[in-house]
Amino acid sequence: MSSADKFLEVFNQLKSILKIYEPEKKLITDTPDHYYLNTHKINPKNKLPIFFAAAQIKKNYVSYHLMPVYVFPELLEDISETLKKRMQGKSCFNFKEVNEELIEELKQLTEKGCQKYRENHLV
Repeated sequence: MSSADKFLEVFNQLKSILKIYEPEKKLITDTPDHYYLNTHKINPKNKLPIFFAAAQIKKNYVSYHLMPVYVFPELLEDISETLKKRMQGKSCFNFKEVNEELIEELKQLTEKGCQKYRENHLV
């Protein structure tokens, strides 16, 4: 399987996590290599919608940005070391191939993040 095929497979897995939240979020981008969701809440500081999450195929990996872990870093306290090693920066996870265990952990982390956004009226 080529890198492009692997990346597409990873992207589709990550996108499937985010599709669950599409009904309550604002879909910004949905292309074959980029999926992006904002909330409907406007940030009072910059007057822009609050970012929720995105998945995107890049040149060397597929990125998964999850803003709730940036806003609420305590969400990262219980993640596995394996998932932590996939982090780049404070809210981005990079993948080169599908890892079902990590995808499931990321799915749970996304749900916790969404719940935290709801509790804090950021949706």
